[in-house]
Amino acid sequence: MIDIVASLMMVAGVGFYLAGSIGLLRLPDLYSRLHALTKADNLGLGLLAAGLALHAQDLFIALKLLLVWLAVLAASAASAHLIAQHARRKETHT
Repeated sequence: MIDIVASLMMVAGVGFYLAGSIGLLRLPDLYSRLHALTKADNLGLGLLAAGLALHAQDLFIALKLLLVWLAVLAASAASAHLIAQHARRKETHT
């Protein structure tokens, strides 16, 4: 039963990555693209990490996966903020 739940979580995570990639290609402006990409990728990675943590044989490995996900969340939020801030400054100065 745990294998089925973990597999479903990982498939859903890949689905969110796919949705974020489609959003990156289809949405009209930078801010919409950033929003779609950061939200979908963060949720996708969270589901992938949770699915892999369920498959993990050791609690230490599951904690490492959680730590990786949290680090990516912080980096993703910071980089998206910096990109949006730079784009906003460029719009007001030109």
